Amino acid sequence: MSAVRWGRGAAGFGRALWPAGSPGLLAEEGALGGVWSRKRSSTASPCEQDRRKDWGHAELLEVLKARVRQLQAEGVAEVTVKRVAVARAPEAGGAQPPRQAQAGAKGAAATLSSRWAQKLDSDQQLMEKRKQRLEGKLQERVEKGAWQKQLRLEPRLLSRKLASQLQHWEQGAPRSPWEEQLAQLLQEAPHRLSSEAAAAPADRGPESRLEGQRQRLLSFFECCLLTGHLPLAHHVLVTHHSKSQQQRLLTLSMYNMVMLGWARQGSFKELTYVFFMLKDAGLAPDLQSYAAALQCMGRLDQDAGTIRRCLKQMAQDGLQLQGLFTAVPLSAEERAELLRAVRKAKPTFTPPRLPVPPPQVNTSPLLREIYAKDPAVSYPRLHLSLKELQGLFQQQLRVEMATTITVESVEKVPLLTKEVLHARKTLAGLRTRWRTALYRELQETKESEAHAAREGRLSLFPYLCLLSEKEIVRVLLQTLQALPAQGESLLFLAHELGLRVFKRKQLRNEVQELEQRYSKYLHLLASDTQVAEPCLPRQHWEALGVPEAPHEQPWPMSVVVQLGKQLAEVLVRAAQMPSSLAAPRSPGTLIPVLYHVYSFRSFRQIGILKPHPAFTQLLETAAERTLTFESTDVPMLCPPLPWTSPHSGAFLLSPTKMMRSVEGSQQHQLLLERCPPAELHGALDALTQLGNCAWRVNGRVLDLVLELFTDKGCPRLGVPAPPSEAPRPPEGRQAPKRCLLPEVSPAEKAEMRRELARRLKVAREMQSLRADALYRLSLAQHLRHRVFWLPHNMDFRGRTYPCSPHFNHLGSDLARALLEFAQGRPLGPHGLNWLKIHLVNLTGLKKRESLQARRDYADELMEDILDSADRPMTGRKWWMEADEPWQALACCMEVARAVRAPDPTAYVSHFPVHQDGSCNGLQHYAALGRDSVGAASVNLLPSDLPQDVYSEVAAQVEVFRRQDAEQGVQVAQVLEGFISRKVVKQTVMTVVYGVTRYGGRLQIEKRLREIHDFPQVFNSLQEMFSGTRSIQRWLTESARLISHTGSAVEWVTPLGIPIIQPYHRDSKVMIKGGLQSLTFSSSVDTSQKPNTLKQKNGFPPNFIHSLDSSHMMLTALHCYRKGLTFVSVHDCFWTHAADVAVMNQVCREQFVRLHSQPILHNLSRFLIERFCSDPRTSKSIWVSRLTDTLLSVPKTGTFNLEQVKHSTYFFS
Repeated sequence: MSAVRWGRGAAGFGRALWPAGSPGLLAEEGALGGVWSRKRSSTASPCEQDRRKDWGHAELLEVLKARVRQLQAEGVAEVTVKRVAVARAPEAGGAQPPRQAQAGAKGAAATLSSRWAQKLDSDQQLMEKRKQRLEGKLQERVEKGAWQKQLRLEPRLLSRKLASQLQHWEQGAPRSPWEEQLAQLLQEAPHRLSSEAAAAPADRGPESRLEGQRQRLLSFFECCLLTGHLPLAHHVLVTHHSKSQQQRLLTLSMYNMVMLGWARQGSFKELTYVFFMLKDAGLAPDLQSYAAALQCMGRLDQDAGTIRRCLKQMAQDGLQLQGLFTAVPLSAEERAELLRAVRKAKPTFTPPRLPVPPPQVNTSPLLREIYAKDPAVSYPRLHLSLKELQGLFQQQLRVEMATTITVESVEKVPLLTKEVLHARKTLAGLRTRWRTALYRELQETKESEAHAAREGRLSLFPYLCLLSEKEIVRVLLQTLQALPAQGESLLFLAHELGLRVFKRKQLRNEVQELEQRYSKYLHLLASDTQVAEPCLPRQHWEALGVPEAPHEQPWPMSVVVQLGKQLAEVLVRAAQMPSSLAAPRSPGTLIPVLYHVYSFRSFRQIGILKPHPAFTQLLETAAERTLTFESTDVPMLCPPLPWTSPHSGAFLLSPTKMMRSVEGSQQHQLLLERCPPAELHGALDALTQLGNCAWRVNGRVLDLVLELFTDKGCPRLGVPAPPSEAPRPPEGRQAPKRCLLPEVSPAEKAEMRRELARRLKVAREMQSLRADALYRLSLAQHLRHRVFWLPHNMDFRGRTYPCSPHFNHLGSDLARALLEFAQGRPLGPHGLNWLKIHLVNLTGLKKRESLQARRDYADELMEDILDSADRPMTGRKWWMEADEPWQALACCMEVARAVRAPDPTAYVSHFPVHQDGSCNGLQHYAALGRDSVGAASVNLLPSDLPQDVYSEVAAQVEVFRRQDAEQGVQVAQVLEGFISRKVVKQTVMTVVYGVTRYGGRLQIEKRLREIHDFPQVFNSLQEMFSGTRSIQRWLTESARLISHTGSAVEWVTPLGIPIIQPYHRDSKVMIKGGLQSLTFSSSVDTSQKPNTLKQKNGFPPNFIHSLDSSHMMLTALHCYRKGLTFVSVHDCFWTHAADVAVMNQVCREQFVRLHSQPILHNLSRFLIERFCSDPRTSKSIWVSRLTDTLLSVPKTGTFNLEQVKHSTYFFS
């Protein structure tokens, strides 16, 4: 029996052992931060053994007993929960919350059990009757044509005068002069831009609370226009406009959006209706409003007089005619119709050419050299020809247009027995049925949602129409295939399904134009082409005149989850299978493939969708060897598009945000869009440079890993074992059956629960690790003989990450060992030495030895190195003892090839060599504070041997321990001989990133087990890094006071990237109905007050992260300018062995240049201007304290930054 399948029973059994009581009626799903951080789940697990069946029955019996006890204690009203019938009781991972019934009787348990069973039967009959009634009503409505209800186009105006005026005009001549009406409406329009602009500052609170509802409305209108349901959008606009409370939600952009839709269709009457509502709402038309009206006139070939009156009124409103062609985004066809209308009134009018903005130059002193014109500069080129790159572009284009990619799984290939073939045939037949059922369910769901929309409600109808039914069915079947045996949280599934629809909706379709421009762009990168003048990829792309992609508005999180929940419920209803698959002798009725249960995770009750065990067994038997990925979740097959704006870059057709954030959060994007474009050039070019690095798979390492993976894994080497190796169900005194015995004490039950939880946790972790490795290795095998690229974006602090989540160089030791540069570089005179040093670094030995000593050590071990390269699995296996064994093995193989080459200096190496910062966070703190003592401890000062801050802190802790021991402190006496580098390392690394004393104590407890109070590490750091701690306290206090003023902390990095911390008080969002009500928490709702604790604790580490990202980007840009290949893993820099010396020089120079800026004083000035300069809040006590704190910038020491340039071990 597999651990995963056993885990299903174990979780339910653990629920049975839980103390009796009424669980919450509402599934509490927890914070959003953890909802989508889950990785893909594997469906693979071994066969279940029949000898474990009785455990599931014991579980069911225990659940019923617990319910009997609950009914005895409670007499509450009935609460219905949707349940799903199955052929036999599955071994569920959690018990459904049962229906609560009137339970006045206090008789015997058998009587209560009988009543409970009768209650369940009656409830089931009641639900069947309700279902039949609803189906009858639905059929009756269809027959009566209720779905053909006409949508309302005539507005319901709140102003009696306007309503009377509209009625008079509509009842006028047969051909109503709508042009006259529009001219008069424009003349009488109020002269203000929007009701929001007129709101007093004191009213901004209620306005901000309406922002979420406005986002939802805006996304609804946008989807209506995209799917061709403009009358529906107009109908909902009329419905909201007619009610004063709902009218507050409508903004000028919403009216303009509907107007533009009618203008495109040449529907002047309906457009005028919208203008009536615009005037009724007290809003003034803007350039977009006039553009829609004139465009419509152009399509209808209106007379010149009407157009002249329109243009005259636009001029009186202070709007320039030229602005229609320069400030309003228009397609070529819309621009032509607009020009046609204008020229009727002004025949000689010539539209201004779209202004070619002068090339904006970043003025940052840190980037002056990067953007200086230098014809001698030699940017690196790829090793591929133009024809090869064009072919790769076509391959990537096909992948993105398909939206998904299917790869072969690397799981062990089963023998094609009759059983396997029969299972595959059965699955194929089921999928054919499911497709038909899903089409039917989708159509019924759309009809239901369309009816809700016709009643003026914001339904999901236009969202369901964004993709074809065929596409949605494919997505749902892929979701069913990937569902793990232990099930998945309904909230997680809903979020993932909603996001998949949103991403596909964004897919741009400008293939021909993109192909032409991309081909020209490749002339900059190809090995066999030339360009007129050397420039950066972004500069070259912009010089081609590429129009920027339209900015996509994000959907509110509630829409994403609600849409995904609706689709998940469609899947639950449609996916059914014969009961004979579960019980061969049962009648051939249909039973659900998915069932909905509740379980506890981290003391929260959550709803889970679980596949039927028979379906899981069928999948295991069929052993289909394919995995399906989203096209944006895998590496690219051609160079990514250069980043040119916060929402334009990376993939060819799939829009990607430059700054990744929680879906629905807009604060980061808004900051970036307000930022002058030139200020972002440094970040845009650094992300482009990182993404332009070409990669390939290390085939020899991959073969060895696959050999272990398809066997039984090797956890010691980071190759996860299959679930069959997970802990088995307890036996003997811990066997689950013993819980049913009356003599088992509560203490024993508690111990059994803890043991079950431990084993289940291990089983889940093994399954998760196995799935992660399966995806990584399957993608590696798929890309084995290809060149590929990893497009990058960044988080809100500026730290960069590859967009591909499953296969990249930011992963574990195993993940990094699988990758090498696609473009090689001869080792040259010093490359082999750097390979040897890198190998010794990977072993974790000789950390405090010089570089020469490490080279000598590698020479001494050359026999073991060559043996590891030649016989990795059968020889001495020296590489297995390294700290990073797989990277060490890959390096052994590279060293072996180099030393055996006829001329090692000419050997072309593809191997990346790393240079790692020495506790990089403390390095930045020591440089900020010019702390000489701290600088020496983290290798900012030149020295013959590397300094090890962890060993120095351990030595300082030992001094404190001896002092305490002499004073009789028992803990200090027990710790004699236990204070080591390893004990304090994690705390030293994380204290710079905001770890608290409590968190540090937990870290050390993990090492020493018995310790309960251990503050000396923090005291030691204060002794050694006094400047560091004072800066950290200043940052923390500043953030605390900013938060108390009601704002989130903001700052700008030295490279000009605007940063805001997304920590706000949680806001609860509830989505009712269906299988269950979903409740989730969001901490990114900007209408909520800032979370003071997170703001103050997060500011110091986030600020330091923004500095280390600035240092990395500067190093990347200067390395690119010097022709180097460069990538990074935060503070670990990679390049070819031949170029390590050049990269080291650049790295040190840019660190000195970065910290030569007055970083803390610049931060102080920015924060004062941002948070303390508003005269309306200047008298606030919090603002006063904040001003005083910000003016008290910590004093700096005397450390000379220039010494960093000569420090060998600064990065090593």
